[in-house]
Amino acid sequence: MQAFTAQRDQATEDEIWLLEHKPVFTQGMNGKPEHILNQRQIPLVEIDRGGQVTYHGPGQLIVYCLIDLKRKKIGIRQMVSGLEQAVIDLLSEQNIKAFARKDAPGVYVEGAKISALGLRIKKSCSYHGLSLNVDMDLAPFKDINPCGYEGLAVTQLKDLGVALTLAEVQEKLLGKVCQQFSIDQVTRQHGF
Repeated sequence: MQAFTAQRDQATEDEIWLLEHKPVFTQGMNGKPEHILNQRQIPLVEIDRGGQVTYHGPGQLIVYCLIDLKRKKIGIRQMVSGLEQAVIDLLSEQNIKAFARKDAPGVYVEGAKISALGLRIKKSCSYHGLSLNVDMDLAPFKDINPCGYEGLAVTQLKDLGVALTLAEVQEKLLGKVCQQFSIDQVTRQHGF
């Protein structure tokens, strides 16, 4: 993502990367070590996005958004709100009432976080993005203060009664993200 963003020019097409990570804790640039309560055997990677510490692992959808904000004529707050709204719209289709919080980016269901969000903007272009808990082991979240909030509960689609596969969630969320940012053409490429 860093190399892609550093090499971009005005003609570079935007990209959205959909993937899963192996178990990893990621700590944002302003992350405080006291939010890591027990590291276990899971590696900790310091990264250049905003936010504190979070967990990524199998069964969680990661959506990295490499978007030229200047070309789209949107600001950072619009980008954050658009990503949150894409998740909220997906959840609404599953009859789940979700909401965003201005004081704590991400998406919440009944006070529990289901989607975390962290971005980096360079040269008016975004990278990093969001995670959506689909069907994963949530236990590692107990080893951290998710996103820097002590005692923050986390949830996932499976625990809310949604039986969609990760691939089905990918397709639905990709459509919602494209809708939010007026992306009407998608070229698919698998692997890196």
